[in-house]
Amino acid sequence: MLLGSGELGKEFVIAVKRLGHNVIAVDSYNDAPAQQVADEREVIDMLDGKALDAIVAKHQPDLIVPEIEAIRTERFYDYEEQRIQVVPSARAANFTMNRRAIRDLASKELGLRTANYRYAASLEELRRVVAEVGTPCVVKPLMSSSGKGQSTVKSEEDIEKAWSYSQSGKRGDSAEVIVESFVNFHTEITLLTVTQKNGMTLFCPPIGHRQERGDYQESWQPCLISEAQLQEAQEIADKVTRSLTGAGIWGVEFFLADDGIYFSELSPRPHDTGMVTLAGTQNLSEFELHARAVLGLPIPEITLMQVGASAVILADKTGTNPQYIGVDEALKEARTDIRIFGKPVTRPYRRMGVALAYDQLGSDVTVVKERAIANARKVTVVTE
Repeated sequence: MLLGSGELGKEFVIAVKRLGHNVIAVDSYNDAPAQQVADEREVIDMLDGKALDAIVAKHQPDLIVPEIEAIRTERFYDYEEQRIQVVPSARAANFTMNRRAIRDLASKELGLRTANYRYAASLEELRRVVAEVGTPCVVKPLMSSSGKGQSTVKSEEDIEKAWSYSQSGKRGDSAEVIVESFVNFHTEITLLTVTQKNGMTLFCPPIGHRQERGDYQESWQPCLISEAQLQEAQEIADKVTRSLTGAGIWGVEFFLADDGIYFSELSPRPHDTGMVTLAGTQNLSEFELHARAVLGLPIPEITLMQVGASAVILADKTGTNPQYIGVDEALKEARTDIRIFGKPVTRPYRRMGVALAYDQLGSDVTVVKERAIANARKVTVVTE
């Protein structure tokens, strides 16, 4: 049972279907991307614990795979007692679906280097916390995804706007936000980390990415970092995932700054920036790795096969029945691909697809990235 049926879930469903499994895709609206390729579907509010219990009792799944944050994750402990496998684990889902839990675990319990941070549960408290942390700082809802509700406060005049935006973009029923001091980083990476039921922890080659409005715009693999930085990032990722327990793929994010590596965030599932692996950069995509890990199937190795990049295709307005103009022009370019997600509704800045580009090992990844960006811009989303 897949809880959340977006574009990442869609690719995961395809991967597990290829391995012979039946999938029930759940989301808050009908015809979500993963529901289009699943065997069955359910439409519920996953923050309604009783509704969640009802569909689990109805389908009695062997595995529950969360894809989003807006879930009543405390119910997962009870599902584990019913001998249902929660991916990666009930503990991992509960910690990582809430920025307070994962940040306190990383900073206070594991002693990892993070940005200076505080919490605020009201506009008045936010004003006080921003004064303590200093500007610029970043304000994020404790529960959100894909950058929703996240903004940068550069001066006191930005605080009220940041609070309003955090409340409009939050998921769940908590108003609380995390306020982080700004890290002066030069590179931001995702280290996809695979924990296995019966095997060692594996790491994908690091993925670089760029964000706007808290949401990724381009990602590329490999991201060239020093061997010492890579080893430190792997050690941190291993420490955090061991503490959280469970099998699956994790998107572990880091800031690389002149004074070292900072742990940023962690997702216990395929990561947005890992869409680049659909360009054939690895022998197994992040979705195939997740499928094997959660099913307990062996993963002998992760091998870099070629360089690649992804760039998002965005909607610019609210609408329905989206159509895509320019796909044919984009596909005229050699060593490129386009993936349309199949979302039935658009809104400003909503990700509707990605342009992929790739080239042989040793190629300039910056050139490949620019090709992906150029092709994404050739595709226009039009709606009714």
